[in-house]
Amino acid sequence: PTDPVALKEEGNALFKSGDLQGAVCCYTKALKLSDSRTETAVLHRNRSACYLKLEEYSKAEADASKALDTDPGDVKARFRRAQSFQKLGRLDQAFLDAQRCAQLEPKNKLFQDLLRQLGAQIHQKSAQLNSTDARVQQMFSLLLDKSINKFQAAQNLVVLSREEAGAEQIFRNDGVKLIQRLLLSKQVEVVLSALRTLVGLCTGHQSRTMAIVNELGMEQLCTVMGSEASTVSLAACHLLQVMFEALNAGMKKEVRGKDEAILPEPSKELRSMFRHLLEMMPAANVSGSGRDSAINLLVKQVPRKSLKNPDNSLTLWVIDQGLKKILEVAGTVTELSEGPPITDNSHMNCSVLLSKLYDDLKSDKERENFTKLCEEYVQQHFSRPGIDGKLRAIQTVSVLLQGPSNVGNRTLEMSGMMDAVISLCASEDVTHQQVAVEALIHAADKAKRASFITANGVALLKDLYKKSENDRIRVRALVGLCKLGSAGGTDFSMKQFAEGSTLKLAKQCRKWLCNESLPATSRRWSVEGLAYLTLDADVKEDLVEDKSALLAMFELAKSEDKTVLFAVGSTLVNCTNSYEVEKPDPQLVELAKYAKQHVPEEHPKVLLVKLLEAGVVSALVCMVKQESPALTEACRECIARVFLALVGRQEDRGTVVAQGGGKALIPLASDNTDVGKIKAAQALAKITITSNPEIAFPGERIYEVVRPLVSLLSLECTLLQNFEALMALTNLAGISERLRQKIIKEKAVPKIEGYMFEEHDLVRASATECMCNLVLSTEVQKLYLATGNDRLKLLVLYSGEEDERLRKAAAGTLAMLTAEQPELCTRITGTTTHWLEILQALLLSDLSDLRHRGVVIIQNMMQAEKSLAETVMESEALEILSVLAKGGEGTPEPVSKIAQNCLDKAVEYGIIRNREGGEKGKGTEP
Repeated sequence: PTDPVALKEEGNALFKSGDLQGAVCCYTKALKLSDSRTETAVLHRNRSACYLKLEEYSKAEADASKALDTDPGDVKARFRRAQSFQKLGRLDQAFLDAQRCAQLEPKNKLFQDLLRQLGAQIHQKSAQLNSTDARVQQMFSLLLDKSINKFQAAQNLVVLSREEAGAEQIFRNDGVKLIQRLLLSKQVEVVLSALRTLVGLCTGHQSRTMAIVNELGMEQLCTVMGSEASTVSLAACHLLQVMFEALNAGMKKEVRGKDEAILPEPSKELRSMFRHLLEMMPAANVSGSGRDSAINLLVKQVPRKSLKNPDNSLTLWVIDQGLKKILEVAGTVTELSEGPPITDNSHMNCSVLLSKLYDDLKSDKERENFTKLCEEYVQQHFSRPGIDGKLRAIQTVSVLLQGPSNVGNRTLEMSGMMDAVISLCASEDVTHQQVAVEALIHAADKAKRASFITANGVALLKDLYKKSENDRIRVRALVGLCKLGSAGGTDFSMKQFAEGSTLKLAKQCRKWLCNESLPATSRRWSVEGLAYLTLDADVKEDLVEDKSALLAMFELAKSEDKTVLFAVGSTLVNCTNSYEVEKPDPQLVELAKYAKQHVPEEHPKVLLVKLLEAGVVSALVCMVKQESPALTEACRECIARVFLALVGRQEDRGTVVAQGGGKALIPLASDNTDVGKIKAAQALAKITITSNPEIAFPGERIYEVVRPLVSLLSLECTLLQNFEALMALTNLAGISERLRQKIIKEKAVPKIEGYMFEEHDLVRASATECMCNLVLSTEVQKLYLATGNDRLKLLVLYSGEEDERLRKAAAGTLAMLTAEQPELCTRITGTTTHWLEILQALLLSDLSDLRHRGVVIIQNMMQAEKSLAETVMESEALEILSVLAKGGEGTPEPVSKIAQNCLDKAVEYGIIRNREGGEKGKGTEP
């Protein structure tokens, strides 16, 4: 309709039937068309009622206010506004409106009740504020008292800051100035408490965050993050992360409630924060871990979260303001005197940041500019007199090769660069050799360069490996040879090595790995070597048998050196054979095996058992927890692959769960490569099928498992993955209504219905089993009640199929639906002419489960309507029920009891009469 009055009437009807969104739509259309002031006031008032029910309180308040602007005496609109103010926490305004309503209609009970409620809430709020205020004041006076230990009071302040009332009081009582003094304390614990209090004040609150950034100044926060104490540095990093989130969220959402006033755009504060992070890069007074934290924040905050968002201006600004500063860190060689302090992780972190910035660029022009800036920086150092500049240039190229490799290749091709690398490999100085060999290794990764390096570098690396007296150089030379050997693909052409077999090289790598006297960075390179060598089956077995080497590798994975994560991940992928292998379509074979509950033996059981015994799960869990840019998506994919291999055998799943594997898989299923997400989701499915989900994923975590499982219900996934996801969802849907609601909310129901038509028996049956548990939800029952679909027909037909598992699931779903929604009983007769035969066949089945489901459906139908009972009793069902009611051999007690109930109901209706001796026969009179 285009008439506002008709639209209003339609909206009213939709409102009464419960379709609130539909009603809002009609009122909105009517408002656009209406030119009468009184009419628009009524429409605003009506729409306000919808918004109240939809819990959109800001919109409800705005609409009620518009209605009152036209007619201040509109008591309904005023009451709605009072309710909205109450929900928005604006109690004083709500009280004034409720008071006015009560004056206009003194006898209205609703108005009196609201007034009483608000009076109590206002009283409670002021008492709470007074007590919070008193507690805040007490903490302040303790913190200002020089004679006592501030630690406990500072801790209490943290607790107060976590409640909104406490946070507001601390902020309003000039608490930020006090916190600023605590940040200067010499006691680490006091500084940590100050930082944690600030986290409480800033979390999710844009205006407070902006004020705090301005009052404290980024300079002070960056100084704290640059502290030598790593706990303080990490806590400051966490605070800045919270601040970024509060400011960014504020830019996206419409601000409601307390922040109703129009806030200044936070982009000025954000830019200032980024500028300070970039200034930390080359600063000599910032600790290595503080610099790593700054890089980590830039990685997380600068590039676009989604490439669909067209705005990459922040990335361009960071490149413009700070690329050279980031390259200062990339080119730092620890052993040289110049350059800021760095950690073992700084180079890898720089690679990740540079890669993220480069990937966020949109055009060739932007990418060319990035490359040019890098080339200029490298050239500037390379052309300096003396060796130090060349080493810095080569080190920068190494970092670029590990990050945006196109840019790395361009800098490597600069005139004289490769010659310098090769000549420095022969240097007498270990540092010079080390920088050059590492550059050679990273260059060997790139297929384009590999042929050139194979020609020039192999002899050189072989010489270094054989002749060098320094293990730090030998281990790197070995990795270079391994990389060049595998550049030809997984056929692993180790022809380069005249010296001996892969096994010999791997043995040497394991020896270095276990050598505690080597620095961690060199031991990390031995894992890099194993990542290549374990493509060989014998090397794999040797490594898994060598428990001390495995333990050494796991210790490294848990250590401060995060650069080892990818090498450990790759080595474990090789050891568990969890890389992709091309095979003829194995889905159906695997499903067939699954039916007999036999899991395909992909990898030798021994390898997995040995890895589990050595503690692989706790190492993986530790790797997932790392807050480091080195935990890249490729690295997460490796970990997900390994987890999937480890839960392949049912008997190992308990071990994986007990050591925290279930918890670690959840983030891997959401933050990963596309392949990694699927692998992690499949591992979650396997755990959910065979372990008790409430123990494997305790508390709220169980709800986080639903989305990854639903993601496996797609055509991109294999049939086995679809099947496992359906089995896992069936388990979850049987646990609680809240879990069923979560499954429905993730839009899984239409997908599950789709799989009920799958040709493969097992998939079709498991989808029907899943539906059987989901129909416990009223929302799903409504789908079956809706007219014009074949859902019910499908269940009736499936109850007559040959496949036992499908029949059980379909009949079970019918039994539940007909019990919950008696209206469906009458519709069964219209689904197919064979409905009665199908139900009789259930009653006659050899399987007691099917008989039980059959009698329940019949009982539900007989209770629903007398005419249905007559139809059933006029068939052979009467005789079958009579036999079942007598019980006897092979008929379980519940079945005979329900059969008897059916006969009793028929007697009650007067369809059959109860003769002496319990005989039953048809008759017209009871």
